Amino acid sequence: MGVMVDKARQAIDKVNQLGELKDKIFTEFDEDRILKAAGEAEDYCAQNPGAALAGVLVSVKDLYDEAGIATTAASELLKGRAPAEIDSECVARIKAAGAIPFGRTTLSEFAYSGVGLNPHYGTPGNIFDPEGIPGGSTSGGGLTVAHGIVDLALGTDTGGSIRIPSAINGLYGIKPSRLSVPGAGIHPLAKSFDTPGPLAGDLETAIRAFEVLTDITVRPPEDAAKSLRIGVPMNAFVDGLDDRVKADFAMICAKLKDAGHELIEIDFAFIAQNAILNKMLVSFEAHRIYAKDFAKLETVGDPRVLSRMKFANTLSSDEVIDAYAKRTDIVSMFGTAMADVDVMIAPTLPRMAPKIAEVEADFDNLNALMLRNTGYLNLVDACALSMPVQIKGQVAPAALMIGAPHGHDQAIMAAARLIDPLFA
Repeated sequence: MGVMVDKARQAIDKVNQLGELKDKIFTEFDEDRILKAAGEAEDYCAQNPGAALAGVLVSVKDLYDEAGIATTAASELLKGRAPAEIDSECVARIKAAGAIPFGRTTLSEFAYSGVGLNPHYGTPGNIFDPEGIPGGSTSGGGLTVAHGIVDLALGTDTGGSIRIPSAINGLYGIKPSRLSVPGAGIHPLAKSFDTPGPLAGDLETAIRAFEVLTDITVRPPEDAAKSLRIGVPMNAFVDGLDDRVKADFAMICAKLKDAGHELIEIDFAFIAQNAILNKMLVSFEAHRIYAKDFAKLETVGDPRVLSRMKFANTLSSDEVIDAYAKRTDIVSMFGTAMADVDVMIAPTLPRMAPKIAEVEADFDNLNALMLRNTGYLNLVDACALSMPVQIKGQVAPAALMIGAPHGHDQAIMAAARLIDPLFA
């Protein structure tokens, strides 16, 4: 038995020890298929030494096409679909880098929430609290990494769906610049926002996956003594934080200053004032995909997701056209606001993870709150990264978000490499 096949077998054993949690994390888990893929990766890497993701186990969010498997978006509606004929471009790229696809993971139905609830598969807790939300929509993917089953998860981020589960489960999650990652073969929610990307347990694995997915080579690490110019938000991102998040972010800012980085306040009120555009445009784009299925979704769908799609029914054509125009202006304004800094930082989430029961009782408010900070950066079409920050005396780490305008991915990777060791 080869090393990669043995690694896959050990990971399969971990999955089978999860009990009922297994079915809340995976929509499909075919042991024979995984072992076959591990054997193929072993042969491939023997012929292609130096493959960037050689032997890396990668769970796949059930939005990515994999040849021979139906992509269901964790919904009852799509369960009867024909299997995909070819791999999505992202899956093809990770396989060409020597990685081993390892099961298909659950998500909020159609990837349309930031909390991770799914009535069809059940909602798993997070790695720190079995009663707490896992974060969405890449809920299952985040947990496969957090439980140490896989090295990497493929997720998607429309309003925060990579960064939120990363933040809640102590992971590194990268939302690349939207146009840098191929979307071919990935089931859409809102194409003007959808962004594929990785979740990982360490920064360098996440960066290697980013390089494979984007075909962008990240520059070597910066001199550890380099000083960054870091934007700190005013009038957005930092309002209404819970006490723990507020204290953690103040500590992080103080430590960055002590390390010689320059912190510069930036007024982002223009983002907060236009946050409704996310709700409008994502709902409008999702509505175009699923409107023909609304009658069926009344009986087989998650009513919370259906309600969010139906919001588009309240919008006039003129309101939608105006919303797209406003978003274009706000993207430009963000670029201007960021012109004199390397990156900006913010808490990934305004509060620590609520309980599943809390969210079920107050979905609209808590889902919107959990999506708020990450969604601000999707509104301005930014690239972003969420990283864990260990806090003395606390079990669950803080989560720091680093952002920059579209196309400035190198800047957020460089900043993360400088910031991460400060909190090791």
